[in-house]
Amino acid sequence: MRLLLVEDDDHVAAALSAILARHGFQVTHARNGEEALQALLPAGAPPFGVVLLDLGLPDQDGYEVCGKIRKRTTTPVIMVTARGDVRSRIHGLNMGADDYVVKPYDTGELLARIHAVARRTSTGTGSGGGTAGADDKARTGSGGAPEVVRLGPVAIELPTRRVTVGGTDVPLTRKEFDLLALLAQRPGVVFRREQIISEVWRTSWEGTGRTLEVHVASLRSKLRMPALIETVRGVGYRLVAPPATGTNGPAGGPAGSTGPAGR
Repeated sequence: MRLLLVEDDDHVAAALSAILARHGFQVTHARNGEEALQALLPAGAPPFGVVLLDLGLPDQDGYEVCGKIRKRTTTPVIMVTARGDVRSRIHGLNMGADDYVVKPYDTGELLARIHAVARRTSTGTGSGGGTAGADDKARTGSGGAPEVVRLGPVAIELPTRRVTVGGTDVPLTRKEFDLLALLAQRPGVVFRREQIISEVWRTSWEGTGRTLEVHVASLRSKLRMPALIETVRGVGYRLVAPPATGTNGPAGGPAGSTGPAGR
């Protein structure tokens, strides 16, 4: 995997690059934001699998760089920084980061996070594909991104924002669709509550927790599949792909049967 390391401290970059190289990564080092953006531009070059982004850069703030990267590419970004407060982490996720690691960190954990992010964002064409989407026979667009995510009888059409269960249309609100589409990106992977709030509502956790619970309960009810969205207590939610066989219409009990409230 090609990896872009954005770090202004040459000593830190050299030590980390050596470790990453021993684990099979091809590392490109950028010392500032402008070098990082230029490294992402060359046409025809193999894409980077992950960007490790320090926030304390000499020419521009790392949050700003992350925003610019996200406008140019879908390459996953892991912020690696000493800014460990909750507000900084939330802001980083809001700017488009896929993960946030606080210095000092354990090298083994960083490597695990790199592999985890690469698996989550894999479209199935590389070697990093995991369980997410393993049984998904989705159509793909010209860029390789799925247009339709299929999870058993559930079909989520991303371009048209249409959801069907067993061929029957299920009308969802904008936020309900955004929440379902987010969880469907990585079936079986637990999304933290804070991450969901940041990506779907573009705000911080304070005062929004109950809104998330209400939307989860509403999705369970409308889809008539209470077990589709599983609550991982104390952490967040994950989407559990149902079996595709033997289902010709919306599954589950009556519309009012929502199962446990997602708290």
